[in-house]
Amino acid sequence: MSDISVAILVPCYNEATTVAKVVADFKLALPHATVYVYDNNSKDDTSAIALAAGAVVMHEPLQGKGNVVRRMFSDISADVYVMVDGDDTYDASVAPAMVRRLVEGQLDCINAVRHSTALEAYRQGHEFGNWMLTTIVAKLFGRATRDMLTGYRVFSHKFVKSFPVVSKGFEIETELTVHTLELRMRSEDFDTNYGARPEGSVSKLSTYKDGFKILWMIFKLIKLERPALFFNSFGVVAVLLALALFVPVLRDYLHTGLVPRLPTAILSAFIVMLGILSAVCGLILTSVTQGRREIKQLSFLATPRYHTRPK
Repeated sequence: MSDISVAILVPCYNEATTVAKVVADFKLALPHATVYVYDNNSKDDTSAIALAAGAVVMHEPLQGKGNVVRRMFSDISADVYVMVDGDDTYDASVAPAMVRRLVEGQLDCINAVRHSTALEAYRQGHEFGNWMLTTIVAKLFGRATRDMLTGYRVFSHKFVKSFPVVSKGFEIETELTVHTLELRMRSEDFDTNYGARPEGSVSKLSTYKDGFKILWMIFKLIKLERPALFFNSFGVVAVLLALALFVPVLRDYLHTGLVPRLPTAILSAFIVMLGILSAVCGLILTSVTQGRREIKQLSFLATPRYHTRPK
C-alpha cells in the first residue's frame, strides 16, 4: 500500500470551523497521502486554516461543488482518490480500509454509506429525500449504491480520468452514480458512521432548491442516457391525449356522418404526428447514445488503473 499514491480531495466553502480537523484526521489516517483542499470562494479563513493544518490549498473561482470536482479531477493525478466533504461529519478512520478494498478488489468506486444515531446529523427531510432520489435513480438506471448523495467516496485513477463532469452544483453526486452505472464499473458500498456538524458549522445544501436541482439533473440524465424511455413516454402520452380528443369526434361522425368538431379532429391528428415524431427522435438518439457510451467506455479502458505503477 505504501507504493500507492493517494490524493485526498476536500471541496470547501466556508468551512473554517471544521477544515483543520478534517485535514488532521485524514493525514493521521493516511500519512502517505497528500491532502488537497479546494477553496470555492470562501468568505472566511478556510484557505489559511487548511494551509496551516498541512494541506495543499487550491482555488476554484466557479461557484458550485460540480465545478470544484471538475477542477480537482483535472488538476490532480494519483493512483487512488479519496473525496470527502470538509464539514467533519465523515469518519476518517475508515479511509485506509476503503482504499485497501478498492486496490485489492480492483474496484473503480467505493461509496461510503452513512449511518448515524445522532438526530442532528440529518436536517429535516434530508434522509427521506436521499432515500427517494436514490430509489428513483435505482429504478431508472439500476442500483449502484444505497446512498447516492454521500459526500465520501474513493475512486480509482481510471474512474477519475475518464469522467466527463457536466454538473455545476450538488447534482455532481447523481452524475457520479449514473456514470458508474452506465459504464458498468465495479463499485461497492462501505458502511461508515456519519456525525452531526460541529457547533458553528452550517450546511450549504438547500433542502428544496438543491433537491429540485438534483431532480432536474435526473430528468436530464434520462434524456441523455435513456432517450428511448424519455421520448417514447412522451409519444405514448401524446397518442393517448390525441385519442381522448378524437373519440367524441368519431362518435359524432358515426352517428351523423358529419364532423362538426373539425378543429378538434385537426388538433388530434397534429398531436399524433408529434407523438410519432417523438418516437422517431427516441430511436435516432438511442443510436447516438450508444455511440457516446462506447466512446466513454473506450476512454475508460484506455486509462491506466494506476498513475504510477506500484513496485
